Amino acid sequence: MEIQKFKYDNATVKNFILATLVWGVVALIVGLLAALQLAYPQFNFGLEYTTFGRVRPVHTNAVIFAFIGNAMFAGIYYSLQRVLKARLFNDWISKIHFWSWQLVIVLAAVTLLAGFTTGKEYAELEWPIDILIAISWVLFGWNMIGTIVKRRVKHIYAAVWWYLATFLGVAILHIVNSLSIPVSLVKSYPIFAGAQDALVQWWYGHNAVAFFLTTPWLGLMYYYLPKASNRPIYSYQLSIIHFWTLIFLYMWTGPHHLLYSALPDWLQALGVTFSIMLIAPSWGGMVNGLLTLRGAWDKVRDRADLKFIVVALIAYGMATFEGPMMSLKSVNAISHFTDWTIAHTHIAGMGWNGGLIFGMFYWLVPKLFKTKLYSEKLANAHFWIGTLGILLFAIPLYWAAITQWLMLKEYTDAGGLAYPNFLETTIQILPLYAFRIVGGVLFFAGFLMFLFNMIKTFAMGEITANEEAEAPALVNPSKRDASGETVHRWLERRSVRFAVLVFVAVVIGGAVEIIPLLKIESNVPKIESVKPYSPLELAGRDVYIANGCYNCHSQQIRPLRWETDRYGEYNKIGEYVYDHPFQWGSRRTGPDLSRAGYLGDFSIAGSTTYKTAIWHYNHFMNPFEMNPQTIMPEYSWLAENDVNLDEIPRKIRVMQMMGVPYDADFDKRAVEEYIKEAKKIVADLKASGVEVEPTKEVIAIIAYLHKLGRDISVTE
Repeated sequence: MEIQKFKYDNATVKNFILATLVWGVVALIVGLLAALQLAYPQFNFGLEYTTFGRVRPVHTNAVIFAFIGNAMFAGIYYSLQRVLKARLFNDWISKIHFWSWQLVIVLAAVTLLAGFTTGKEYAELEWPIDILIAISWVLFGWNMIGTIVKRRVKHIYAAVWWYLATFLGVAILHIVNSLSIPVSLVKSYPIFAGAQDALVQWWYGHNAVAFFLTTPWLGLMYYYLPKASNRPIYSYQLSIIHFWTLIFLYMWTGPHHLLYSALPDWLQALGVTFSIMLIAPSWGGMVNGLLTLRGAWDKVRDRADLKFIVVALIAYGMATFEGPMMSLKSVNAISHFTDWTIAHTHIAGMGWNGGLIFGMFYWLVPKLFKTKLYSEKLANAHFWIGTLGILLFAIPLYWAAITQWLMLKEYTDAGGLAYPNFLETTIQILPLYAFRIVGGVLFFAGFLMFLFNMIKTFAMGEITANEEAEAPALVNPSKRDASGETVHRWLERRSVRFAVLVFVAVVIGGAVEIIPLLKIESNVPKIESVKPYSPLELAGRDVYIANGCYNCHSQQIRPLRWETDRYGEYNKIGEYVYDHPFQWGSRRTGPDLSRAGYLGDFSIAGSTTYKTAIWHYNHFMNPFEMNPQTIMPEYSWLAENDVNLDEIPRKIRVMQMMGVPYDADFDKRAVEEYIKEAKKIVADLKASGVEVEPTKEVIAIIAYLHKLGRDISVTE
């Protein structure tokens, strides 16, 4: 038998480990700032670039793509080489992948703080960065698949199944959800509109959680847990069932984020059905992991790496039970638009992903640097402080969610809403917002202990950038004798066929849900009274999106009594046919704005009635003067910043390309129409003693808010 010598690439793994540590600090600091801003709005600092609406997407992107993403690549690149007995496919691809991913992260932070955003949750980055992400992701896939092709083992181990599914799933999701038409280098509009865009976004949003925050980490669990515990994975058969059912079911579940919405009922029902079914394979993975530790629980008692992995599996089990429960319409009526969703995502992010990162690094870094962990005591202290931090972060948010929901739906004996002003419910939960900061500080303190431990471990050891290794040469695995081999073992030898089957399993669910909704006339009926946005309103909508208003306000009134009594008639699917992108929202820290511009004559308790131009102006300039208890930051720069009028004709032309029915030559007179409409609001403000130029952003956003709900005839 021929023995081949080769070298593992440890330098790339080290680079991704260092990037994880650096970006982890950044992500958590920005997260603490966002938490402080909700409890104490003065931490918005009165600056355009540091408001919650801009900081929050920086935090989510930094956690997901910078901290968790870099850790994922570190874990995959180390384990991939060991289970395939091969060096990474190409050193240059490894280097370009690393630096291109870091460039994506830097560009994301800069552009989001500057207000360049698509306004789509977890997919806020504009089109040039989306293209860069796609290039970097293809490099990752190229490197991985090339390594699989030149492997020296016959069968592909379970961890690699999950890595393949991750690459294919994220590629499909990112490309479809990022389809857009550019207006400029920093502005584009998605090709989907309204309910279509909402469906595509949450097909992406939920499954990005699946294929970036779940599938790769299950693969990493299948490698690092057996390695750390020195135990074989509990059940190979269970891992097969777990893998194929999970990657098939996940892609169908996105609509459960849109229950009680304007989305067709059949899509909502489909999302709920597959979400409930998802419990079984998810818990199959948790059980397979925990039972791997049979006979090794004495090690868990003493070692921080195993404790973190166990907590990660428990958090995964909790999150994957809670998620399907939240997809039940009766539970979703409570959880959606409240802090329950925020608590749920942080149990997954801090517990599942964070726990597995800490456990993986506590085992991996000493191995990589050929030394012992600097301090096992410090690691164990990190475990207890970090776990306590997770609990103190999440529990107040669950409490806040139930409190706010009960207040929002409470009625007086006379039949009116007990708390007609939405702000009353927000004020009530502010102490819980303050309390969750304690949990965040504890988690961050634990991370700093982890960082110190890693740095000292680096200093104690020495890494071999190109580690010597050897393994028997492999004859073409597809031509080996397969007598007595199971179907799945046969498939594991044929990596191309395996990848094709993964692609088919992943793509079916999205295709069945999305394709029918693309037929506007038959599945998304238009409402005759709903008109396209005027140039001024369109510019105002872009200002609204740029400032991240969708992070606090929804534009989706559900057909629930306490919502229709508060805001007016529930929303219909045809109201959104010209919305690129949709703005339905996922959390309310302020009232819904669907009917903010309604001009009707009805008045019911708590309804959002028409606000004048001067009311909006004062609300933006000094919200604390309007209501001292508000948590909305000031937006005084809206009266200073000018709208780029040169872009208006291009925006109109892009909208025309997507089927918005403007007149053929409307782009040529769009600026004229803009100024004409803006002068009416300017005159209205002047009558109230405020003088503003018609080109200022505040004029445009007031026009947009006045537009909302105005096209629909609403009756009490």
